[in-house]
Amino acid sequence: MIEKYLKTNDEADVVKGIIAGVAGGLLASLVMEQFQFVWSKASEAIRGASEGEKPKGRKAEPATVKAAQSISKNVFGKKLPKSRKKLAGEIVHYAVGTASAAIYGAAAEASPVTTIGDGLAFGTAVWLLADEISVPALGLSKGPTKFPLSTHVYALVSHLVYGWTTEMVRRAVRKAL
Repeated sequence: MIEKYLKTNDEADVVKGIIAGVAGGLLASLVMEQFQFVWSKASEAIRGASEGEKPKGRKAEPATVKAAQSISKNVFGKKLPKSRKKLAGEIVHYAVGTASAAIYGAAAEASPVTTIGDGLAFGTAVWLLADEISVPALGLSKGPTKFPLSTHVYALVSHLVYGWTTEMVRRAVRKAL
């Protein structure tokens, strides 16, 4: 069992690890997004059945859209038009997911113990560092204590799906390289 976490220096190839990580991160970002869509629809259906109607009010802008808006203002000197916000948010989501997985792929080559838990430790780390610490610290969301436990569970499970998918794809791509 422990043998899979041990590699000789001859077997390690950081470039191949990055390539495999990028592939894993791209697909995992898509899978995570689809998982969140299904979770949200199921939650709405359950809430609607128990409350008799859909919640009212304006939904907060996602942190990815806020990040894209900030990049647009600071890099290009102009606000994103409303018609581009969703796409820009998607680009941020995929860029962060892919970059994180590229780092993970390199780390997996340098220290295979990084992959412990088949990517679940990675997914947990991304959730903790991104959602719980960085996003609020950058002012892209309220602080963690301002959200109900259910929001944290949703985010954690989403990132577990992301981490596991990243590892499964990374491992397959790495083996093919």
